[in-house]
Amino acid sequence: MSQGISTHSPILLAYPGAMLLSLDGSGITRVEYTATEHYRLTRDFLSCPERYFQHLFAPEDEEGGAPRKR
Repeated sequence: MSQGISTHSPILLAYPGAMLLSLDGSGITRVEYTATEHYRLTRDFLSCPERYFQHLFAPEDEEGGAPRKR
Protein backbone atom coordinates (compact mmCIF):
# COMPACT_ATOMS: atom_id res chain seq x y z
CA MET A 1 0.00 0.00 0.00
CA SER A 2 1.39 3.43 -0.96
CA GLN A 3 1.12 6.40 1.31
CA GLY A 4 2.00 10.02 0.77
CA ILE A 5 3.18 12.88 2.91
CA SER A 6 3.91 16.49 2.08
CA THR A 7 6.78 18.08 3.99
CA HIS A 8 9.53 20.65 3.92
CA SER A 9 11.49 18.81 6.61
CA PRO A 10 14.90 17.64 5.39
CA ILE A 11 14.77 15.00 8.13
CA LEU A 12 11.55 13.46 6.80
CA LEU A 13 12.74 13.84 3.21
CA ALA A 14 15.70 11.59 4.11
CA TYR A 15 13.44 8.66 5.05
CA PRO A 16 15.02 5.49 3.60
CA GLY A 17 13.35 4.38 0.39
CA ALA A 18 11.23 7.51 0.07
CA MET A 19 10.17 8.59 -3.42
CA LEU A 20 10.47 12.38 -3.55
CA LEU A 21 8.29 14.30 -5.96
CA SER A 22 8.61 17.97 -6.82
CA LEU A 23 5.45 19.85 -7.75
CA ASP A 24 6.36 23.05 -9.53
CA GLY A 25 5.60 25.02 -12.69
CA SER A 26 6.95 22.24 -14.89
CA GLY A 27 4.65 19.60 -13.41
CA ILE A 28 5.42 16.67 -11.16
CA THR A 29 8.94 15.28 -11.32
CA ARG A 30 10.90 12.81 -9.24
CA VAL A 31 13.93 14.32 -7.48
CA GLU A 32 16.85 13.02 -5.49
CA TYR A 33 17.15 14.00 -1.83
CA THR A 34 20.37 15.98 -2.31
CA ALA A 35 18.79 17.90 -5.21
CA THR A 36 16.02 19.36 -3.05
CA GLU A 37 16.18 23.01 -2.02
CA HIS A 38 15.41 22.00 1.58
CA TYR A 39 18.44 19.70 1.71
CA ARG A 40 20.77 22.33 0.19
CA LEU A 41 19.53 25.12 2.46
CA THR A 42 19.91 23.00 5.60
CA ARG A 43 23.35 21.73 4.53
CA ASP A 44 24.57 25.26 3.78
CA PHE A 45 23.18 26.63 7.06
CA LEU A 46 24.78 23.87 9.13
CA SER A 47 28.14 24.31 7.41
CA CYS A 48 28.23 28.07 8.06
CA PRO A 49 25.43 29.46 10.26
CA GLU A 50 27.29 32.76 10.67
CA ARG A 51 26.70 33.55 6.99
CA TYR A 52 22.93 33.26 7.48
CA PHE A 53 22.93 35.13 10.78
CA GLN A 54 24.85 37.97 9.13
CA HIS A 55 21.91 38.49 6.75
CA LEU A 56 19.17 37.78 9.27
CA PHE A 57 20.48 40.22 11.83
CA ALA A 58 21.86 42.91 9.54
CA PRO A 59 21.51 46.41 10.99
CA GLU A 60 19.54 47.66 7.97
CA ASP A 61 16.74 46.07 6.03
CA GLU A 62 17.29 44.97 2.43
CA GLU A 63 16.10 48.30 1.06
CA GLY A 64 18.52 50.35 3.12
CA GLY A 65 15.90 51.54 5.57
CA ALA A 66 15.96 51.90 9.33
CA PRO A 67 17.71 49.34 11.53
CA ARG A 68 15.65 46.25 12.34
CA LYS A 69 14.06 46.02 15.78
CA ARG A 70 15.36 43.11 17.82
